[in-house]
Amino acid sequence: MANAIKINDNTWRIEDGQVRFLLLCGTEKAALIDTGMTTTNAKEIAEGLTDLPLILINTHADPDHIAGNGAFDEFYMSPNEEENYRNFNGKGLILSVCEGEIIDLGGRILRIIDIPGHTPGSIAILDENYRVLISGDTVQDGHIFMFGPMRNLDQFMESLKHLTEFEESFDEIYPMHGSFPVKPDLIGKLLEGAQQIKNGTVEGQKVEFFGNKALLYQFPYAGLLCDL
Repeated sequence: MANAIKINDNTWRIEDGQVRFLLLCGTEKAALIDTGMTTTNAKEIAEGLTDLPLILINTHADPDHIAGNGAFDEFYMSPNEEENYRNFNGKGLILSVCEGEIIDLGGRILRIIDIPGHTPGSIAILDENYRVLISGDTVQDGHIFMFGPMRNLDQFMESLKHLTEFEESFDEIYPMHGSFPVKPDLIGKLLEGAQQIKNGTVEGQKVEFFGNKALLYQFPYAGLLCDL
């Protein structure tokens, strides 16, 4: 069962096993960020926490982030993520968002940052007023899936570099997996690890995840799962 944990008066994290999603409230509306892995009732959970009109923003469309999307007729997502979303039988109208666009919840500004690599349409969300970066799966201290279709390590590295351009704008990172929160210096560490993989200076271990074989590059700060 999903567990809602209050971060502050206007923010909750909802823990759904090994993944989490978030609820952010402004003065005029609230935003659910992702809908988890098993929580088909994610909308109901959010509506139990706030009376504000509710919108949904997806960081990306892997199946552990869209379980409750079916309760929404429309939601915000990168247009570059639609193929991934429909591949998992995702329903509903995608309201396209991309780099630099602003979603104003009323006194709470959410800025969209394109960070392709983990998936083609992965986005980060900069919660400007609260100085928080919501990173989806791209920045976390767990295992980052970079194997299989639609993953691109070069894009992942470029996106990490792009996030450093905003480092003066946030103090904490809210990832959807792993520890919560994490520190901004994790971005640079992940970039260094990915570069070592590209350079062939680090060895991976053959592992199996959900029936798929991959190479796990385990660093002290996170693991990267890449193609064999």
